[in-house]
Amino acid sequence: SALTKRALAMLQTLADKQPEDYALFWQEFGEVLKEGSGEDFANREAIARLLRFSSTRVEADEDGRTQRASLDDYLGRMVEGQDRIYYLVADSLEAGRNSPHLEIFEERGIEVLLLHDRIDEWLMGNLSEYDGKAFQDVTRADLILPGEDKSEPGEADDAADDALSERIARVLDDRVEKVRPSKRLKSSPACLVLGEYSLGPQMRRIMEATGQALPESKPQFEYNADHPLVQRLAEESDEARFAEIVQVLFDQASLAGGMDLKDPAAYVDRMNRLLLDLLK
Repeated sequence: SALTKRALAMLQTLADKQPEDYALFWQEFGEVLKEGSGEDFANREAIARLLRFSSTRVEADEDGRTQRASLDDYLGRMVEGQDRIYYLVADSLEAGRNSPHLEIFEERGIEVLLLHDRIDEWLMGNLSEYDGKAFQDVTRADLILPGEDKSEPGEADDAADDALSERIARVLDDRVEKVRPSKRLKSSPACLVLGEYSLGPQMRRIMEATGQALPESKPQFEYNADHPLVQRLAEESDEARFAEIVQVLFDQASLAGGMDLKDPAAYVDRMNRLLLDLLK
């Protein structure tokens, strides 16, 4: 126990006084420290201070190497009224930076941590808060933005039963848990969000690879009511064409969210039909 505390204290001194050297250490042993966050409860806070993350505010250096931020760095850049640490788990840094779930955060200037190592979703399952600030997965349905009251329903919930939501829900049927307008989308037409207790794509693939049987998990489908494509969709009177476009939007949202398509060939066929109609 004493040796562990001394080692962690030495690493913290290195991180504080020689950040470039610590960055090299992190590059080699970062995933080991992440494992420690879930396995060494007594030292979890000290380990959390040593964690480093990519984020929407940290760009690559001149040599193209990924730069990382500490949780203390993140806290120092929080906007007024922010009481949560927002993060997103993705298969790669590029996929994370281009995720539609970030659009509302970019608009409001809120930093989001981008987690793209294979162990990251497991890590966040063991970290509930840091320095009194709770962690918030931005791909979850229960997203709360700065200034919102958790006890009050959001705008998306108020409009969840409108006519377009019901039409889309009839098409997607049992593929989704719920359909509703989105408060997080600004430039993308649609996205998929996870329920509070649903496994993310990364963790699901890891557990399936070990042979574990997992319960079926249905995402929620959110659409951007202000997007021209969705507005055009709402005006579509041909139900067959309406269904075709909805299924394309669902598959595109699945791909953007890092999920696998159950029938890639069907998606390609739908896209080709829509492209042919467009060319006509």
